[in-house]
Amino acid sequence: MTRMIDRRALLAVGGAAALAPWLPLWARPVSSGLPTVSGTDIRLKIAHRMLTIDGRTSHAIGINGTIPGPLVRLREGTTVRLHVENALDEDSSIHWHGLILPFHMDGVPGISFPGIAPGTTFTYEFPVQQSGTYWYHSHSGLQEQLGHYGPIVIDPAGPDPVEHDREHVIVLSDHSPMHPHVIFKKLKQMGGYFNRQKQTLGGLIAGEDQTLGERLRWGAMRMDPTDISDVTAAAYTYLVNGHGPQDNWTGLFRPGERVRLRIINASAMSIFNVRIPGLKMMVVQADGLNVRPVTVGEFQIGVAETYDVIVVPEDRAYTLVGETSDRSGMARATLAPRAGMTAPVPPLRKRPLATMKDMGMGAMGGMDHATMDHGAMDHGGDHGAMKHSMRDMDLAPTVKDTPAVQSISPMPVDRTGEAGQGLEDVADALTYRDLVALDRNPDTRTPSRSMEIHLTGNMERYMWAFDGVKMNAVKDPIPFRLGERVRVTLVNDTMMTHPIHLHGHFFELVTGKGDHAPRKHTVNVQPGGKVTFDLTADAPGDWAFHCHLLYHMHAGMMQVVTVRAPEDAA
Repeated sequence: MTRMIDRRALLAVGGAAALAPWLPLWARPVSSGLPTVSGTDIRLKIAHRMLTIDGRTSHAIGINGTIPGPLVRLREGTTVRLHVENALDEDSSIHWHGLILPFHMDGVPGISFPGIAPGTTFTYEFPVQQSGTYWYHSHSGLQEQLGHYGPIVIDPAGPDPVEHDREHVIVLSDHSPMHPHVIFKKLKQMGGYFNRQKQTLGGLIAGEDQTLGERLRWGAMRMDPTDISDVTAAAYTYLVNGHGPQDNWTGLFRPGERVRLRIINASAMSIFNVRIPGLKMMVVQADGLNVRPVTVGEFQIGVAETYDVIVVPEDRAYTLVGETSDRSGMARATLAPRAGMTAPVPPLRKRPLATMKDMGMGAMGGMDHATMDHGAMDHGGDHGAMKHSMRDMDLAPTVKDTPAVQSISPMPVDRTGEAGQGLEDVADALTYRDLVALDRNPDTRTPSRSMEIHLTGNMERYMWAFDGVKMNAVKDPIPFRLGERVRVTLVNDTMMTHPIHLHGHFFELVTGKGDHAPRKHTVNVQPGGKVTFDLTADAPGDWAFHCHLLYHMHAGMMQVVTVRAPEDAA
């Protein structure tokens, strides 16, 4: 049976908080404006609709008539049937992001199932084996950009180790009145089409940006240090639970309550830096799995990541800020003890500039833009320590020499101890090395083999790939033997941050935390950096492995991981 409750209506009732103790968890006062479906038999309908954001209406795709789609609330230990009707005039799908399930229920057309044809209904059925904060979205074309996404909360079968009095689900996303295929076409025509924050003569004179010499060097390398995000506020409005900054979504609380914020980045292309001025956040969960509490003032959330935080607000209003990593725009919401209250909205901070470390020169120590001899990098000259070009294929023998490779990071470094672009000067920002799993890892075996995968791209031609090979040119999947333990290192040869997601699995980040390494399903790999994780290939089947920046995946940064028992792989 499907149960639905409109949180906005519930919060409008003055006694909602007082009634909370006897209400079931799925019905307690949580996020206004997010209807909920719950139980073990749920119906969802994908259909066109119009969406009005900050007074401007445009075409979108919703689930059960809303954007985001309804909160799907499940319970660990049950088996759920989700009947998904496709009312579009094209194929569609739903991928249950971060959920551990049989591969044929994963929802990726062409890999795990054929897709959902127009006018038909597909029933997903799987056991709910976990708890935590997750989300769902289309894996068909570019539908996700149009609003085809929604949150998932799975309540634990037993007591929840995270004590809280109230919760709000915070779905961050981006929306544009421009059709996603038009956005992609413009990116193919010019990779920096939406970058409106390029350096100017005024910035040079004021000394706010690079010096003239630095600009000339970066220009000779055909690199733009302001090119942090492919799609910016020039095209996007940034949303909280489907509401624009002027719409000001508001979540209510009682002063002194422990409020749990389940924060999901369901955007297509936007990496957010999240903070609540005047309020510290205690991170208690990452990607749906509990971590030892760590208190921070800000954190970066990559596309498809989730973080749960606990806040204890006082009797005042607070602004929740989701500032994009390029600082071109922000999602904004309010947390308040009473409806109608607002708090000051901070201005956008100065936009960041990429550095030589973002170019893969992280091991060069004090050498910076001004001292770097670009001739060695761009033309293969022999200049001191740099005896290679930016496309020296000898640096990465596994990378194919294709047009999808503009450069190879000559000196990539592990950047998991850094908070991410735009947060370099924020002292209390979260890093991956701050995360420690609450529970001991289920598999602590030493990996039996290792592999290295390069994230490659060509911004000028807007081509993205793994190891220089786009999805449409891949001949064989990435093979794993069922049950084997593998150490994987992702090397980012580009100047873009890539949130990399592996379907059907969690992996342990190698950050020095031993058998309490943080387990994730999506990881941000910073520009010119690398991330290492240990993976247990415990889910048989074929699984998507891709960058979760939608247009990067669409342009080729995706492959298939296959997990087979040794006798099946022969």
